[in-house]
Amino acid sequence: MKSLGNTILGVVAGTALGATMGILFAPDKGSKTRKMIAKEAEATKSKISDHASELANTVAKTVNVKKATLEEQLEHVVTDASHKSDEVIDALEKKLEVLKTKHRHYKNGAKKSTTTA
Repeated sequence: MKSLGNTILGVVAGTALGATMGILFAPDKGSKTRKMIAKEAEATKSKISDHASELANTVAKTVNVKKATLEEQLEHVVTDASHKSDEVIDALEKKLEVLKTKHRHYKNGAKKSTTTA
């Protein structure tokens, strides 16, 4: 994108310089030469404005595409994180059940040994 802007600027600058040099070295009256320079300057200004507008549109489109891509990726990451957290919670709940079961067995085993003693 940067090279596109540089290319456009180079073309416009070259065109303006060539036109100005051609006018300056042409054998015409001063007033006619000034009019031609003013005309070329206006044309160059218009070209620069058009190219700047085109470049701004290109940049805006690129930014919008990148923004949409980033939003999609962020949504994917959030969704994955949510699924992973659900998986972790499920695993922890299962582990807690196992520990509760072991605790009940231990507690019941301890009661039996104290009642028999």
